[in-house]
Amino acid sequence: MKNRLLSLAAALAASAFSANAVMAQEREVHVYNWSDYIDESILEDFTKETGIKVVYDVFDSNDLVETKLLAGGSGYDVVVPTAPFLARQIQAGVFQKLDKSKLPNLSNMWPQVTERLAKYDPGNEYAVNYMWGTTGIGYNVDKVKAALGDVPVDSWDVLFKPENAEKLKSCGINILDASDETFAIALNYLGKNPDSKETADLEAGGEVYKKIRPNVRSFNASAYIDELANGDICVTIGWSGDILQAKSRAEEAKNGVNVEYVIPKEGTYMWFDNLAIPADAKNVEEAHAFINYLMKPEIIAKASNYVQYANGNLASQKFIDKEVLENPSVYPPEDVVSKLFTISPYGPKEQRVLNRVWTQIKTGS
Repeated sequence: MKNRLLSLAAALAASAFSANAVMAQEREVHVYNWSDYIDESILEDFTKETGIKVVYDVFDSNDLVETKLLAGGSGYDVVVPTAPFLARQIQAGVFQKLDKSKLPNLSNMWPQVTERLAKYDPGNEYAVNYMWGTTGIGYNVDKVKAALGDVPVDSWDVLFKPENAEKLKSCGINILDASDETFAIALNYLGKNPDSKETADLEAGGEVYKKIRPNVRSFNASAYIDELANGDICVTIGWSGDILQAKSRAEEAKNGVNVEYVIPKEGTYMWFDNLAIPADAKNVEEAHAFINYLMKPEIIAKASNYVQYANGNLASQKFIDKEVLENPSVYPPEDVVSKLFTISPYGPKEQRVLNRVWTQIKTGS
């Protein structure tokens, strides 16, 4: 009987150990991030260090993320919305407050960036900055010079003056498919408040794009990286790091395509992409572990070196490659930062106006 009891105890212990092992193996975190936005070795290293598997999906539109989150049951544990969308989604109850006791690496964050983010997330209760950057002009140096001659590429005039857009039509113009940003840029160009939600102002911003619409080849928010790198388009409104990735890809391919990025002298939009946890996340513990891991200075620096975007982690800067840290397109100097603006979320009524005008522009109607 004693032997039987010992055997039973051993079997139960083995069963429990096996169950725990399976549970440990099954720990996972579901992450929803922008495309081309992380060095994937970071995900592998996170799993090696924690045993937590990363299920990683990508998107290229804030609108797509918002639709999934508002519908509920997205299945994601960590998402990366841009600040105005983050603010609107916080108000809608989409996210849960962060448990800061599980995020000791918050001490590494950049106070100025955290302070700016508080405009969208008062008290910084729901989100941590992942990356930040600007929305400017990416262009093929040789093709634009061939089309425009000595016209300097330092102003939104390059795109927004119809006579310039007409000359660039044959080599390919792409407009970033992110209406909240593109309209703010147009309003700022017109000398209006870039954060205006007035219908008349939105209509005026729309006119900037309607005037050049016959010369625009495409509207997208991710394909333009390869299109610019391959020489398939010659100019785009785009995100700073995306353009620099296009530049790197062209250099690696040695295809003779010379890509540059410029923040126009009139100023442009400064955006923040942020890590947040949906209210209905199933793996909350793992989500905090993932966010805290990304806030390790050497880890987020690795991400910045790969995507060529600035991050909100001040302690990471000693690990960032010199050519990234000292690149004014990534970390703009103070005189340029003074011309950068942010925008607040659109209300439902204003969003409908924006969607209507943007659809008219994209369809050419």
